[in-house]
Amino acid sequence: MAQETMPNQFDYNSTRNKLILSEYGRNVQNMVKYIVALPTKEERNRYAQVVIDLMGFLNPHLRDVADFKHKLWDHLHIISDFQIDVDSPYPKPSVEAIHMKPEPLRYPHQRIKYKHYGKTIELMIEKAKSIDDPERKRHMVQAVANFMKMAYVQWNKDSVSDESILSDLYNLSGGQLKLEENINLNRVEYRANTHTNNNQNNRGRTNNNNNQNNRGGRPQNNNNPRNNNNQNNRNRTNGGKKY
Repeated sequence: MAQETMPNQFDYNSTRNKLILSEYGRNVQNMVKYIVALPTKEERNRYAQVVIDLMGFLNPHLRDVADFKHKLWDHLHIISDFQIDVDSPYPKPSVEAIHMKPEPLRYPHQRIKYKHYGKTIELMIEKAKSIDDPERKRHMVQAVANFMKMAYVQWNKDSVSDESILSDLYNLSGGQLKLEENINLNRVEYRANTHTNNNQNNRGRTNNNNNQNNRGGRPQNNNNPRNNNNQNNRNRTNGGKKY
């Protein structure tokens, strides 16, 4: 008996045609391809209805979607690459509507002078420059300076002097906004350090308690009946040795 030879080329999925809608599988795609090649429209309509029923059976979750049958017929046209010629109860979808590409999102290309302050600070400074009331403007400028100091500490994790913040404010406003030299801004860096120290202290206390528990420093419960029974047995044994 002659030895059976192996085929030269194996049939892998990577060598097959690409699945257009993978949720229906390759068998449905082959059926649709067969329907497209049928000679008469009557046969195509009959076989297409069978495939539509099979597609609905394979994807029962689509039954909860509005216009369930409409979506199945759209998928049939998509699987056939819009080449199937059947009498569909719904209008045939267009290629442009299915493969419509969204417009590219516009990315802001605005230059930020001090990136650790962000664009919001520059908008706030422009708003403060347009205020006419001197008292209201002064409060607005001080609020902007406090916000700048908070943003600086958040991104740099280091303390900053009020003179540096006021200098950056003066530069960002083009020399139109400034505060008194002896003004004190919010001390946000000390709040951040205090919060960090509190967290470290709490972690240290927890670790100390855990170490004590691991060393056997847990308090014994004298009300435990097992401990009482052991103590009584030891007393009886010791008493027996004495007598």
